[in-house]
Amino acid sequence: MKTLFFIIILTGIVSCNSKNIQNPELIKQIQTNEYFAFTKQKALEIVKTGFNAGEGYGEVWIRDYNTFIELSAEVFEANVLKENLLVFFKMQGNDGNIIDGFIPKEKITGHGYDYKYSDLEPRYAGHKNTVETDQESSLVQTVYKYVQVTNDKTILDDKVGDKTVADRLEWAMDFLMNHRYNEKYGLLWGATTADWGDVQPEHDWGVYFTEDTHYAIDIYDNAMFLIALDNLMELLPETKEKWLPIRNQIAENTRKHLWDETNQKFIPHIYLNGSPFPDDFNENEIYYHGGTAVAIEAGLLSKKEIKISLGKMVANVKASGAGSIGLTLYPTYLEGFYKNKSMYPYGYQNGGDWTWFGGRMIQQLIKYGFVEEAFEQMQPMVKRVKENDGFFEWYTVENKPKGSGTFRGSAGVLYKAILMFEELENE
Repeated sequence: MKTLFFIIILTGIVSCNSKNIQNPELIKQIQTNEYFAFTKQKALEIVKTGFNAGEGYGEVWIRDYNTFIELSAEVFEANVLKENLLVFFKMQGNDGNIIDGFIPKEKITGHGYDYKYSDLEPRYAGHKNTVETDQESSLVQTVYKYVQVTNDKTILDDKVGDKTVADRLEWAMDFLMNHRYNEKYGLLWGATTADWGDVQPEHDWGVYFTEDTHYAIDIYDNAMFLIALDNLMELLPETKEKWLPIRNQIAENTRKHLWDETNQKFIPHIYLNGSPFPDDFNENEIYYHGGTAVAIEAGLLSKKEIKISLGKMVANVKASGAGSIGLTLYPTYLEGFYKNKSMYPYGYQNGGDWTWFGGRMIQQLIKYGFVEEAFEQMQPMVKRVKENDGFFEWYTVENKPKGSGTFRGSAGVLYKAILMFEELENE
């Protein structure tokens, strides 16, 4: 973890230092925490078994790989990690777009995906959930993390087809500006989804654009883009002249159009062709936990605003009865608002409790010096790892595990958070 990092908020660059732990009792608790020790060991065990998102998924997903590649680096050689990354570039679309995930052709089960193929990568089939706008940003972030943990910058010069990986990284960002950029608001758009989710309301499955799609702008997509641009410019400093003005403009427009100053929260959506929800439904009552955590990572909130955001998350957990601040959103969308049956109130992405994002909030709390608060909010997440002997995809409002029991994204974010606690302790 870097103890010095920079955030850009509207008017310029503000430095923020992580603080050392001053509380001796907290240091002792970190050193002796039985859940931390168990979680680290369990994370290393499950990450050794592969790269698919979890036991319920056959594919390697880029949005998941982005959150456990650092953990994978503990048990795999760099060339193995690199090979997975290169598959995404080999399957890059002719407009620069990036797939969600890939699966060996022989393992296709007729799930319903519109599979994509590439002559550059004959082993795999790929798919893309078009309702989401995070695949390109996720790949840039994952390559950045790969370089950070392996010190292997040669990947940037690797040739895939007629382009280097460096060229393809920029091409992926160009795709977002060319095909997912709204001129009026100066922000990226996608379909209407619940916070960071990839399910739209208008379809029984909901992962593809349809003629009924309601297009919208949200915080998650734009925060992910900002992080990716920061990563890109660090990897390729020669690109700053092009991307820094875009980065700063996106940050400014995000604050201008998505931040609700009065309520100290991000509004859920700006609709571009109407809302899919009833006119009398006040969507702005909903607080997006995941998108807020990623926005903090993107440097969009001040330390005061982060403290307020945490307070709102904790209050939402208490009001809902959920197990942790991984609670996707609160209050939930109402019964029947999503045609996908898994999106019932407090189900799946509609108020399910996801360590996958709660762990990212823990990381940001540590970075911004809220160490005691981070430790407190971390406990229910690591406790249930031991109690359920695994990293489940999500938890019900009653704190019951659901989905894959080897969800590597959850393992990755918790493992990283524990290392961050230990690094502060060592300082």
